[in-house]
Amino acid sequence: MKSLICFLLVITFLLLGLEGCNKNTNDLSLEKKLTEFVKDKDARIGVAVISQDGHTISINGNESFPMLSVYKFPQALAVADFCIKHHISFSDTILIDKSQIHPDTYSPLRENYGIADLRLPISELLKYSIQQSDNNACDILFNLIGGAEVSNIYISELGFPEIHLKSTEDEMHKDHNLCYQNSSTPLEMCRLLSYFNKELKHSHPEFKYISNLLETCQTGLERLPKGLNNGDLLGHKTGTGDINSDGKIIAINDVGYIQLSNGQKYCIAVFISDSGYDMETTSHFIGEISNIVANFYR
Repeated sequence: MKSLICFLLVITFLLLGLEGCNKNTNDLSLEKKLTEFVKDKDARIGVAVISQDGHTISINGNESFPMLSVYKFPQALAVADFCIKHHISFSDTILIDKSQIHPDTYSPLRENYGIADLRLPISELLKYSIQQSDNNACDILFNLIGGAEVSNIYISELGFPEIHLKSTEDEMHKDHNLCYQNSSTPLEMCRLLSYFNKELKHSHPEFKYISNLLETCQTGLERLPKGLNNGDLLGHKTGTGDINSDGKIIAINDVGYIQLSNGQKYCIAVFISDSGYDMETTSHFIGEISNIVANFYR
């Protein structure tokens, strides 16, 4: 009897080991496809994927990349935390001085309201910032909570110290080099997305509201959404940069959490920095990466 039990235990451990090997082999096959895709590109590309069971795939996943407007996602989390702690509702309105509405930056808010003194609810400012990547709305929200450093401290204390929020949109506009200081590694951003999707968005209505905005994001439709089908769910935030002193695009990014129609879930972060291609081509790379990953999980 003892011999039979020992035999069964050995078989069980072997099967478990084989299952683990199969998973690792699968992970390696995706990693190989992504590695093949990014090699020889005239750009620095970082990709991280975390599956629902915690498996991680990364290409340059521990390298730091400029986030650009991707940082409006962690900023929004800091805004939610600030409002919760100070018993402020997203429906509450705040005064906006016309001096806060800059004329020389991307701003659908300005196009809608003009340059004027305003009173708008926080929810609307977040909607402009996340859904449409509005730079004025972003900086008004920074002003509300006490600056970019408040967001930086919150994200670090939340457990994500490799995400750095250092400068406002206006400061980056005046000095493009500051874009590189607002940075994250693909893996760290993926970890934040996974934590947000699994836990944080269920913890309070303010965080749930942010998830609704991410899932109705209106920018970068040729990026992560390009690899998905009808019935797939995507919550994401894009980032788009100017041209640096070397004549290359500072960064084109897209990060998000995905649930495919077959129930498979994963988070993905794609950062492309110092691209020697035009914006359309660079954005198309993200769409192709999204398609590779989505097909792997289908």
